[in-house]
Amino acid sequence: MAMAVFKSPIKGEFHGPRKMETKDYRRHSSGRRRVFVQTETGCVLGVELDRSDNVHTVKKRLQIAFNFPTEESSLTFGDMVLKNDDLSAVRNDSPLLLKRNLMHRSSSTPCLSPTGNDLQRKDLSGPIEILSHSRCFLSLKQTASDIVEAMKTGVEPILVNGGMGGAYYFRNEKGQSVAIVKPTDEEPFAPNNPKGFTGKSLGEPGLKPSVRVGETGYREVAAYLLDYDHFANVPPTALVKITHTVFNVNDGVNGNRSREKKKLVSSKIASFQKFVAHDFDASDHGTSSFPVASVHRIGILDIRILNTDRHGGNLLVKKLDGRFGQVELIPIDHGLCLPETLEDPYFEWIHWPQASIPFSEEELDYIGSLDPVKDCEMLRRELPMIREACLRVLALCTVFLKEAAAYGLCLAEIGEMMTREFHAGGEVPSVLEMLCIEAKRLIAEGDVLSFKSDIEGETEFQFDLDYSDLDPVYSSKTQTLIVKNPFSNGRSSLGKLEEGEEDETEEEAGLTLSLSKLSTSAKDSNLSNKVGSVYLDTPRDETEKTLSSHKSANVLLPVSTNFVKLADMIEVEWVVFLEKFQELLDSAFAERRTMTLRSRQRLGTSCQF
Repeated sequence: MAMAVFKSPIKGEFHGPRKMETKDYRRHSSGRRRVFVQTETGCVLGVELDRSDNVHTVKKRLQIAFNFPTEESSLTFGDMVLKNDDLSAVRNDSPLLLKRNLMHRSSSTPCLSPTGNDLQRKDLSGPIEILSHSRCFLSLKQTASDIVEAMKTGVEPILVNGGMGGAYYFRNEKGQSVAIVKPTDEEPFAPNNPKGFTGKSLGEPGLKPSVRVGETGYREVAAYLLDYDHFANVPPTALVKITHTVFNVNDGVNGNRSREKKKLVSSKIASFQKFVAHDFDASDHGTSSFPVASVHRIGILDIRILNTDRHGGNLLVKKLDGRFGQVELIPIDHGLCLPETLEDPYFEWIHWPQASIPFSEEELDYIGSLDPVKDCEMLRRELPMIREACLRVLALCTVFLKEAAAYGLCLAEIGEMMTREFHAGGEVPSVLEMLCIEAKRLIAEGDVLSFKSDIEGETEFQFDLDYSDLDPVYSSKTQTLIVKNPFSNGRSSLGKLEEGEEDETEEEAGLTLSLSKLSTSAKDSNLSNKVGSVYLDTPRDETEKTLSSHKSANVLLPVSTNFVKLADMIEVEWVVFLEKFQELLDSAFAERRTMTLRSRQRLGTSCQF
C-alpha cells in the first residue's frame, strides 16, 4: 500500500542538485517538475510534471496507478486545494496529498491504495532523495550517501522500540546509527503505524487536535530551519522520499497488519534527522548541571514555535570530553510544535532554576534580531506545504517573546504567561490567550472590518479540519478577502471570515462576557488580575473519544479546549490584531513583574550554575 509507483523515465529527467541562484526555483530548465503524491492511506507516487500537465491529467495518471477512480478526490498542497487545472503554485519535489472529498467518505468506501500488481513495481528514483535543493540541507546529503552505500552492503535499518510512531535508525557501513527516519504515514494514528495506534487518515487531527496526522515531519524540519546559527542545537533535519523494505505497511486505515512475512519495497515521505550520539536524556539526569545558556536557548526556540511537547525525554544529554560535570543539550522531537491554533504548551524547563536566570546580552541580541516576517517568508520558501495557520502562531509567539525579553522578563516568566492553569472542571486561558481575546474584542468594538473587499479569491484553501472537535476553531462557511499583509504570502490563504458570527459557541460567548469588563486602554488594563479572577466553568466535553473499531479505539485522546482563533481573521484584521496585541503587552508584563516580586519563591540570580 505504501509502494512507490513511478512512470517510465523521460528524457531529460534531472538527478543532480540545482543551484539556489536560479531565479525560478520551482521549475527545471526543461520546464519539468517532479512531485510526490501521497494518498491519505500512505501510498506514495512519484509523478513528473510537464508544462502541459494540469490537475485533470495528473488525476488520470493517479487513477491508472492506483486502479481507483479519482474524480471525487482532491489534490491538496498544504492549505491549498488544487483546482481549475492550476499547478503553478506547486514547487519541484513537493509532496501533495490525494484526499477523498468529505461528502464521499463512508465506511464502505475503499481506501486509495494501489493493487497487488502495483506493489511489485520498482521505484526508479534514488533510495533517498532530499525534497529540497536548499543549502540548509547540504550536511545531510553526505549522511544520505553513507546510508545508501551501507544499504548496498546489506546493513539494515533498525526499528526504534520506544514511542508511539514508527521510527528507524539508519546506519553507515560500520553499523553506526547516523540518521533517524520517521515516515509520515507511520505517525501515531496514521494508517501504517507499526505499533497498533491507527484509525485515522492522513490530514485528520492527530495527537493534538491542531496538528494533523502526517504533518509532524514538516514541523521537525521547520524547527531545524528556524534554529538560526544552530543557536538551540537542533540536529539537521530534512524531508525526504526514502525507499526500503523495513517500513511498515498495514492492510488498511484501521491498521490490520498482514500476516505475510514477505517484505515489500515501500517508499515513504519521512523526516530525516541526523543522529547525535549522546549519553542519556534529561529524564535520566539531574537538571542542576545543565548549562544556563543551553536551557535558555532551547527555551527561546520552544517559545517561538509554541512547543506543546518539551519534556525530558526529548532533550538529549551529551557529556563533554575533558570537562568534568559539563554537558551539552540536544533538543529533538519537534513534531508537535507550530500547532494550527493556540494550544496549551508544555515546557518542562519552566520549573528548572536556570529558567529564572535573566537572559544574557548575547541571548537578548539574538532575540532582538528575530524577524517573524522573515521567518514566515523562509518557511514558505523551504516548506511551501506548511499551513498559514501555523505561521500565524509562529509570528504571534515570536512577537510575544521579543517584547517580553525587551521588557526584562526571564524565560520562566514568559513560559508561565503562555501556559494555562487548571481548576476543577476546566481550564483557564493563559495570559497570552487572554491578551489575544482582548485584542480581538478591541477589533470588534472598533469595527475594523466595516468595509468589504472588491477582490474575491478564486483559490479554494483547505482551511477546515474535517473533524467535529475543531468546529469551534475553523468555520466551514467562509468568504475569501484578499489584502496585503507583511505576514502573508500574497495568496490570502488565511483569508477566511465567518459569515455567521452570531453562531459563535457558548464557550466563546462566555469568554466575551467575562472579558467585557477588561479595560480597553492598554495603560489602564490590569490584565493579569483579570486572568486570575475570571474563572471559566468550561469542562472538557467529550474528553475521551474513540478512534475506530480497531484495537486502537481503546486509546483515548483528550480534546483540547480552544479559547482563541487566529485563523478566522482576514489579512487586514490580522495586522490590526497584532497592533492591538502589542499595545496590551506592557501592562501585562508590568503586572507579571509585580506578581513575581510579591510572591514567587524561586531561585534567582543569586544562585551560581
